[in-house]
Amino acid sequence: MMLTRRSAVLLALAAQGGARPALAADWPNKPIRFIVPYAPGGGADAVARILGRRVGDSLGQSILVENKGGAGSILGTDLVAKSAPDGYTLLLGQSGPISINPAVYKNLPYDPVKDLAPVVMTNSYPYVLVVNGKLPARTLQEFVALARSKPGALNYGTTGVGAANHLMTELFSRKAGIKMTHIPYRGTALAVADVIADQVTMVFGDPVSVLPHMRSGTLRALAVSSPQRSPVAPEVPTLMESGFPDLEAVAWHGILVPARTPPEIIKTLNAEVVKALRDPEIKDLLSKQAMQPVGDTPAEFAAFIQKDIATWKVVAADANVSVE
Repeated sequence: MMLTRRSAVLLALAAQGGARPALAADWPNKPIRFIVPYAPGGGADAVARILGRRVGDSLGQSILVENKGGAGSILGTDLVAKSAPDGYTLLLGQSGPISINPAVYKNLPYDPVKDLAPVVMTNSYPYVLVVNGKLPARTLQEFVALARSKPGALNYGTTGVGAANHLMTELFSRKAGIKMTHIPYRGTALAVADVIADQVTMVFGDPVSVLPHMRSGTLRALAVSSPQRSPVAPEVPTLMESGFPDLEAVAWHGILVPARTPPEIIKTLNAEVVKALRDPEIKDLLSKQAMQPVGDTPAEFAAFIQKDIATWKVVAADANVSVE
């Protein structure tokens, strides 16, 4: 199977008059690095390891996951952006470093559009607006009414200034016409813990972090940010259903490579990842992480990224959110 695939690449190169370097013809002939710009154990890490094993087996080479967290995911993302464009360094990108960071950081060392080439969006998941289970507000409309009656008295937790859920809450607050106090944390778990302890009023959390507490009743979910209800919490209405028809956003993961990586390598990677995402076993593993597989084309992923960046730049500017 590997010989057949490589032969196809060679034939494609021959048809192009040998315009591409020889390194693309026998790719991959050594292990591939898969950079996750976060610490081990989170959702991004899980996605990289699930897909890395399957795609590596299919390509006949090891895909080695390396966690390079730090500086708001900038360190790992920049490492890939500055790597050789030879197909041997992949990035597990996310909405934060790719779409949000350009909107809030004044001196970002990489340009996600110019320095990285999209391969495929692997999965998406909604933000879940949760409050303490004892809060009197049982619907989003009741929560908005409560916040309007006490301007600035309610607070919300985030994973830091300029983080994705910071901008998501600012966007929601502006659409709802409410004012709350921002409490930044160093991670989702800490913010969620303080909502449970009734020290913080609300947080937009990821499904994996909040689902167990929703099921136990210590947290109440009022809405999800995706256009459709989430399969992992179908009882929770969307923001659009709850009186905000033009308010939607999703977090996502996807694979990117350094700009100028040969197109045939990107095409092969895309095909292998899409094949993996369609496998029932992989779908089940991602579902356990409360994530929905996507598997689009490189062009579709590129168009989505540009739109996503533009959206969050407007939100960050309107909310006057920036990080030096």
